[in-house]
Amino acid sequence: MKVQSIILGLAALASGHTIFQKVSVNGVDQGQLKGVRAPDSDYPIQNVNDASFACNKDLKHMDSTVISVPAGAKVGAWWGHVIGGAQVANDPDHPIAKSHKGPIIVYLAKVDNAATAQPNGLKWFKVAEDGLSNGQWAVDKMIANQGWHYFTMPSCVAPGDYLMRVELTALHGAQMAGQAQFYMECAQIRITGSGTNTGANFVSFPGAYKSNDPGIQVNIYDNSGNPYMGGKPYKIPGPAVLTC
Repeated sequence: MKVQSIILGLAALASGHTIFQKVSVNGVDQGQLKGVRAPDSDYPIQNVNDASFACNKDLKHMDSTVISVPAGAKVGAWWGHVIGGAQVANDPDHPIAKSHKGPIIVYLAKVDNAATAQPNGLKWFKVAEDGLSNGQWAVDKMIANQGWHYFTMPSCVAPGDYLMRVELTALHGAQMAGQAQFYMECAQIRITGSGTNTGANFVSFPGAYKSNDPGIQVNIYDNSGNPYMGGKPYKIPGPAVLTC
C-alpha cells in the first residue's frame, strides 16, 4: 500500500498550483492584487533553503497599497489557480487541485514601511495556522470557501506596518524527500488598534524549516490511499502561534 500512496502522490504532482492574490478585512474585499506581492507563475518552491522563501520569487505584481487591518479583525486570503482565478472555464484545479492537501499558515514581520520593505533578513512570527482537524485539511476548507482562507488577526498585535506572509504547503508528494510544495506570497498591511505585543518565537525565511521536519516530509496517506494521515495527528511546521 506504500507503493499505492507514492503513485497517488506522483500523479498529483502534475496537478494544478495556486497563487495568493487578494485580501479581505472583516468581510470587505480589498481588491485584486491590491497590496499583495505576487508572481505570474503559480509554481511552488520546494527547497526550504531557497533565498526567495520569504515572499516568493520573480514578483511581477507589486503596488504601493498598504491594507489597514484592525487587530482582532477577521482576515481573508484568497487563492487562485492563476492570476485572476480560473485558468479556463470550469477549471477543476481552481483555486488549487483537490489532491494538494495541507496546512495554511500566516506570519507577520514588522517593517518601517510595508510598501517598500524588502523581505530578506526579517524576523517573522506566526499569527495563525490551520492544519488537519475533524477530517479536513486547511486546503479542503479553502476550496470549499471558493479560494478564501480566513483567520483572526490576534487582538494584541501592536500597531504598525507589517509584511503578512501567507503560506500553503501541499503534501500530496511529501512522503518523498524534497517533494513538499510551498506556495507563499506577502501582503502589505498596517495593523491598527491598541495592542502592545510585538511578536514572539521569531523565525527567519529561509531558516525556519528543515526539509525533514515531521510536517514537511510526511506520508499523509493511509493503507487505502486516503490522504488524511490514517488517524494520526499532523504536526504543522514552524513555531507556536502568537498568544494574547
